[in-house]
Amino acid sequence: QVPLVESGGGLVQAGGSKRLSCAASGRTFSTYFVGWFRQAPGQEREFVAAIRANGENTYYADSVKGRFTISRDNAKNTVVLQMNSLKPEDTAVYYCAGRTSPMPSEESRGYAYWGQGTQVTVSS
Repeated sequence: QVPLVESGGGLVQAGGSKRLSCAASGRTFSTYFVGWFRQAPGQEREFVAAIRANGENTYYADSVKGRFTISRDNAKNTVVLQMNSLKPEDTAVYYCAGRTSPMPSEESRGYAYWGQGTQVTVSS
């Protein structure tokens, strides 16, 4: 199991930016397909963004495309979600997740490893 730890959440005004980080231990993290998901109160967990192990391909939910950017630094075992032009509807707990399969997935059940989540609150 690869422990994942998210950081960078907090309160931000609408239109502002937040940078979330997902840090992992272990040499195998660089081989994992990594995704970000979010869950707002009373709602299902939803896909936000994902990135292949080599960082060459990225995937985004339509709701965040053009505003969020996912990247990774395998030398530092870190995946970053840069969030710009934030909206109140982006308010949620954000989770980092990893899967060993190289195939992309937007389904949370496809990910075996999860962080504890970090709260992002966007005020209007």
